[in-house]
Amino acid sequence: MIPFAVAPQPRAAEEAILTLMNGGNAVDAAVTAAFVQGVIDPLNCGIGGLGWMHVYDARTGEDTLLDFCSRAGSKAAPDMWVSRVQGPSADGVGCILEGDVNEIGYQSVGVPTAVSGLREALTRYAARSWADAIAPAAKLAREGYRVPRELAEEWRVRYSPGRPDAMARFTATPGAAAIYTRNGRPLDDGETLTNPDYANTLDRLAADGPDEYYTGSIARRLVEDWEANGGLVTADDLAGYSPEIQQPVYGTYRGYTISDTPPPSGGVTLIQALNILEGYDLPAMGHNSAEYVHVLSQALAAAFADRAKYMGDPAFVDVPVDMLISKEYAAECRARIDHGEASSSFPSRARSTDGAGTTHISVVDDSGSCVSLTHTNGLCSGVVTPGLGFMQNNYMIAFDPTPGGPNSIAPGKKRTTGACPCIVFKDGKPFMVVGAPGGAYIIGAVLQSILNVIDHGMTAQEAVSAPRIDCQGGPIYVEGRVPSWVCDDLRAQGHDVHRDTSSYGLYPSRAARVQAIVIHDGATSGGSDPRGYGAAMGAQPVQ
Repeated sequence: MIPFAVAPQPRAAEEAILTLMNGGNAVDAAVTAAFVQGVIDPLNCGIGGLGWMHVYDARTGEDTLLDFCSRAGSKAAPDMWVSRVQGPSADGVGCILEGDVNEIGYQSVGVPTAVSGLREALTRYAARSWADAIAPAAKLAREGYRVPRELAEEWRVRYSPGRPDAMARFTATPGAAAIYTRNGRPLDDGETLTNPDYANTLDRLAADGPDEYYTGSIARRLVEDWEANGGLVTADDLAGYSPEIQQPVYGTYRGYTISDTPPPSGGVTLIQALNILEGYDLPAMGHNSAEYVHVLSQALAAAFADRAKYMGDPAFVDVPVDMLISKEYAAECRARIDHGEASSSFPSRARSTDGAGTTHISVVDDSGSCVSLTHTNGLCSGVVTPGLGFMQNNYMIAFDPTPGGPNSIAPGKKRTTGACPCIVFKDGKPFMVVGAPGGAYIIGAVLQSILNVIDHGMTAQEAVSAPRIDCQGGPIYVEGRVPSWVCDDLRAQGHDVHRDTSSYGLYPSRAARVQAIVIHDGATSGGSDPRGYGAAMGAQPVQ
């Protein structure tokens, strides 16, 4: 089996492949790539963030989910932002609050958990050392890298009305502005970004381990900065954090086993939508025909309506997982769809509250072990503690600021997320390793990529590239490559259809960027979503 790595950043995929070619396994490769991603994609991820790693270990046959999701800090309170609510965001990503306190600055930061999670993964599975995994990222931060054109363009994208753009994040703190701006603007295409403070921080982590981050000198600097600026996370929050080893949630689709994240992440919603769609002959409808888009959009809308109604941290709310992923409940949802319930009848609040940031890497090694790793800074708080060099998450962005809901704020609570690093099995063996960045759009994008492979016989690259839709209650959003006559037919059925001007993007913000590997008859192939600028790479034998 040829090892494969797929990521939204070519440099990250390259470092994963180099790790595989030099004796590392899939987990070594994914962790090494994750540290590199934090250096070269600072708004979306880094050691100030959080994540989920889905691992299949071919040596033991064990399928495990390592959850290192963040938590709200212990100074958070359910009603602390009620008076600041200005209304829902135009892009469906949470609420707009006065002063953007849930999005930019110190109050937006949740407990940073990425370092602990990545170390746990290496402790359980690695063939190489913690220092080996960090070294490429530290070198890149110290020596610098030329900013890719696509990333420079992303830093200049205007977000939806009321939402602060990348420049607001780059200038939120003096530490961020000093690293990521030149003469009052974000770095341009081809300019070199060096970050010696980040390199020094990574060197300390490599030498002293994650305790340096959670109880050592890095922790002390973080806590001092948070306390001086009204942050919600405390020293006890940091010191008391540990990742969770979880059993994935399982479903089936046409004889394939779907293994994914438990609540409050996206796996349950993905499996529920697949269960609904299993009752339709999708291949006979034709890919992205009006009939196909109708049933696909309604399945997604139904699943997202239940997500809004039930989904939250299981430590705080009762999530009826068994009901939501049951075939019987899927049949009830299909009956509602077949009786003519349009997506507009599902609650508009069903739209996801997750941010559009995040990154992902999918890896398969020569033993057949697999990793699907999604990690994130949310949309990035803009907070850089002086001297440490790394951006911190804005995890608090996607909590419901109104008390009493399943996703409302509480100290120590996890909030809902669309993250769904998925492994699809056929006859007990991995068949597809897939995941995506993209916040509100991850679940629908991963779902359509799975359908494209299983129902439509597409290759990995074809599956992640095909025209895509999104519906989370209310309008159906379609990419510009979905034909106008399909949109007209859907409107004739009563649907509100928004056709994007972009061929590779979904209104009202960036689409999810799916990273997929398909394993068939011992052969691997990969696909990196062309909505981004990533790469799918296979390893070559070392001579």
